[in-house]
This record gives sequence, C-alpha cells and structure tokens, in this order.
Amino acid sequence: MQQVDVAIIGCGPAGLSAAINVKAQNRTVLLVGPKICSLSLHKAHQINNYLGFYGVSGEELRQYFLKHAEAAGIEITRVTVSAIYPMGKVFQLQVRDKFVEAKAVILTTGVTAGKVLPGEDSFLGKGVSYCATCDGMFYRDKTIAVSSDAVEHEDEVRLLAEIAAKVYYLPQYEVKMDLPNNVELLDTKIKKLKGSDRLEVVELENGQELTVEGVFLLKEQLAPTQIIPGLEFVDRHIKVDEKMATNIPGVFAAGDVTGRPYQIAKAVGQGQIAAFSAVAWCQE
Repeated sequence: MQQVDVAIIGCGPAGLSAAINVKAQNRTVLLVGPKICSLSLHKAHQINNYLGFYGVSGEELRQYFLKHAEAAGIEITRVTVSAIYPMGKVFQLQVRDKFVEAKAVILTTGVTAGKVLPGEDSFLGKGVSYCATCDGMFYRDKTIAVSSDAVEHEDEVRLLAEIAAKVYYLPQYEVKMDLPNNVELLDTKIKKLKGSDRLEVVELENGQELTVEGVFLLKEQLAPTQIIPGLEFVDRHIKVDEKMATNIPGVFAAGDVTGRPYQIAKAVGQGQIAAFSAVAWCQE
C-alpha cells in the first residue's frame, strides 16, 4: 500500500498551492485531480485581479500554476478518489481499486463537483456506487445503469458490461467506445433514484423509468460529502477554522469549497495555510 504524509483532493489553485508547500517542507504528497485542473480557470477569458498577472487569460494562468508544480516535482494523479476512511491515526483513500494511506487530508475540490441526485445518499452502498472496479462484482448477471461524465471511464464501462447482464449507459460526453451488445445507450440524464430498502428504479429526465439493481455514477470528481461523511457544512460549504481545519481531526480544506469569495488569491493563500497545518498535524 502506498503511504504518504498528506493527500490532497483537487488540483486547482488551492490544491496546487497546498501540494507545493507540503513538498517544500520535505513531506510526501499525493495530489489527485480530474483531467482538467480548475475547469473554471480554464474557461476564464481574462484575469485582472491576481497580483502580478494582469490581463492574462485563465488558461495562461492555469498553465503557469501547473508548470510551477511540475518544477517543484509535483505529480498529479488523474483518477477519482471514491472514499476516504478514517483509520485511527491515518486515513485510507480508495483510489479506483487501490488504497493509499495518508496521515492528513486536504480537500480542495472547488464548487464544480456535480450536485447530489435525489436518493443518492439514501442508497449509497444499497445500489449506488462510484467505482466499477470496487463494486462491479456485486452485480454479476444483473441489470444496472451507468452514468459517466468523462471518456476516461470507458474502461470501467467495459468492465461492467462484462459482468452485468444488462447495462443502461448514460454518457454526458461524446462516446468513443464500441458498445457491447448488452449495453443500451440513452441520450438523457438521471433525475432521481428510487426504491425501498435498496435502489430499484432510476428515473430519467425524459420521463423514462429504468428498473435496475444498481447504478454506477462515474464522476471525474466527487463532492466532499460523497468522499468523507461527517463533514460539517455552513451554507453548502465546508466549515473551517483559521488553520483550515475541518471538524474531522486531520482533515483540512481550502479554496472555493470553503465558501466565498471565489477568488484565485484566496484559494492560493488558503492552500498554503492548509499545507502548513497538515504538516504540523503530521508532526504531532
């Protein structure tokens, strides 16, 4: 099992700042993020309020950040963290089908993580999964639905097609793969998850209802509540103190995920504070 001092979830300005500052203190770091680090920055036409970089585009500034991280020896792991489990003095992170152990965790997931579907939390572990390689075997010869927001998940879709009897596939992007015979492509989105003790029905936005025994929600980045239960929130943002500490000992947060203002300078500064706090936690 891979072991690191600090695991950082999210590779936007806050996450990159945190990773650079953890590395600068000679601590090991795992930085996990989606294919495009900070999609909002990537799409920004012009940045005029970040000191020293007046008039640059968001993508230019994003590339400066990434080059800085690369020069500092930071590698970005482009996979989804399915869950984080507190295990006494350490945390175990489920990264696809592997586990990573960390002494401290910093959440920098921003505000772009997809909203939670009605019924999603209720059926978590009772038909709802975020990881095909983790839970696919529970659905052998069964009927399932799969929603995916990135082409990178197509390997997981193939795996599920080999295991399940029937797969309803709802991609939120242009499909690249050749679909197996037991996969039915649906051009719509999931609206609601329904059932009694377990998930039984997936209601779609087009009004169609699918009778299933499981649903896989494959996302580039999960919301913090889906990754680590028990976090305290204020106005839909993670509650932190002046050291960027959350209510869970050893877990810190920085950037847009902690609330307004949604500004790059704030994210970079909070990322640095979170890094120092996480390293201090490791030393304790």
